[in-house]
Amino acid sequence: MNPTDRARVGSLLAALGIAPESIAERQLPAIGEARRLVAADLGPDGRDKMLTPAAASAWQALRDGAGRDGIALQLVSGFRSYAFQARLIRIKLDRGLPLDEVLRINAPPGYSEHHSGRALDIGTPGCAPLDEAFEHTPAFAWLRREAGHFGFRLSYPRDNRQGYLYEPWHWYYRGRRR
Repeated sequence: MNPTDRARVGSLLAALGIAPESIAERQLPAIGEARRLVAADLGPDGRDKMLTPAAASAWQALRDGAGRDGIALQLVSGFRSYAFQARLIRIKLDRGLPLDEVLRINAPPGYSEHHSGRALDIGTPGCAPLDEAFEHTPAFAWLRREAGHFGFRLSYPRDNRQGYLYEPWHWYYRGRRR
């Protein structure tokens, strides 16, 4: 993260009441915002989902590979800016959720894999987006078997070290291994 981003993130964290110590305790890595993004796919909401060019290409290959096996994958979410991440947290705080609970659901601004443009939330028809029930779908079973071949890994399994709730829908593009 560059100094300008570090200052922006610091301001957002302070405005949300997120102490730097809470980030350090969870050993969350700082993540810079992607600078080059492309439209990867339309989401179920009809909006373009943005990813880095490499992640977009890998997503399309993953989606098409699943399709050849009779599995429909949907790109629910991709890139998120620091400001958008802060808004997600503010909405939950304004609803009365305690900060520690919100931070089990959402990463603090500056610490979300979505900032990288390489993280995506995946859904499938017939399952509510961003729902743990995704774990019980054929789509999830297919991803568990095949996503690694396309360079993706499940970021937040049960009892993950970052302290986030289990997210079977959240996958991160690390690049293809050779």
